[in-house]
Amino acid sequence: MKSFINDYHTPGQLLLTLLEDRGWNQQVLATVLGVDKSGITRLVSDQRTFDATIALALEGLFDVPAEQFLALQAKHDLSRARLAVTPDPGMLTRAKLFGELPIAEMIRRGWLDTSDAKDSRAVEQSLLKFFDVESADEITSLPHAAKKSNAEIPATPVQLAWLHRAREIASEMIVARYSQANGRKAVLKLKELLLAAEEARKVPRILAESGIRFVIVETLTSAKIDGACFWLNDTAPVIAMTMRFDRIDNFWFVLRHELEHVLQGHGKNGSPVIDYELEGERAGSGDNVSEEERIANDAASEFCVPQKLLDSFISRKAPFFAERDLIGFARTINVHPGLVAGQIQRKTARYDRFRNHLVKMRNIVAPSAIVDGWGDIAPVGL
Repeated sequence: MKSFINDYHTPGQLLLTLLEDRGWNQQVLATVLGVDKSGITRLVSDQRTFDATIALALEGLFDVPAEQFLALQAKHDLSRARLAVTPDPGMLTRAKLFGELPIAEMIRRGWLDTSDAKDSRAVEQSLLKFFDVESADEITSLPHAAKKSNAEIPATPVQLAWLHRAREIASEMIVARYSQANGRKAVLKLKELLLAAEEARKVPRILAESGIRFVIVETLTSAKIDGACFWLNDTAPVIAMTMRFDRIDNFWFVLRHELEHVLQGHGKNGSPVIDYELEGERAGSGDNVSEEERIANDAASEFCVPQKLLDSFISRKAPFFAERDLIGFARTINVHPGLVAGQIQRKTARYDRFRNHLVKMRNIVAPSAIVDGWGDIAPVGL
């Protein structure tokens, strides 16, 4: 059966042709269908919609499938809509913002100065203020201003939101002037804290005295951030951590990892380094990480547990690791057993071993640090 969909722009044009082929006028069709002629006139002139009932009636008369009348009607309706509807240039931008940023979570955490996530105008204005930009288009381009250290791809919008909050907090901190020499001295002072978990409360002070701003910002849902290194200027480095894994081994590994980024000058020139998913394989120095990451990972691992001594310990004790051996080894190298436990877990992929030594750290570090999250809102701009 012939298709008329591509031959006509409207169902009225098709109906007029069918009437002419039959030699019928509009009155004849009206009589056959038992309707008023004015209704047929409106159909032929496309002033009346061809609905399913009319399409089925015409199908029976002209042997043209009802679907073709309905398809032409849909085609005509869409064409008229295109002429009537004015394109909204901001729609795609709003879709990106509201689709990729956790607006409700940002409001709940006090990052946006609006209370209604459904008020798009108020939310958009709050986002402009939060990101300190003039237009929403500038927000959607921000992900290209930072990189994930484990992959040469831009950070996601949600990761950039977290990073911006960390930057906002760090910019109001007052610390000593940074130098690489001060950073190296900080490493030595931090090394002395590894024996007891409680000593980690001194971390914020030691870093501040060396000129490094240290902030703890709870991660946003789906961001999967462990930490970041960025610079407010060439002499103002910042270490931001999420402590999303509240364990002693993760805390010291991520901290030393970010500190190495600082010492190496990574993240300067307006290109922050965001470290995400540093757990498991990504905590090592395999082929799946960049050179910057390999350097930071190696420094962090060596800081927590000297790797040659750890490898020797594992080769002597594997596959059976007794509790007393782990504790004895930790005492020998003057670190908390949790650091050894964490390194053994990474080396052997046995994450079920020695978990009792992986003490929580957030409650130890947070009281002496600038914290945003877990119910607390950093006093930015007050």
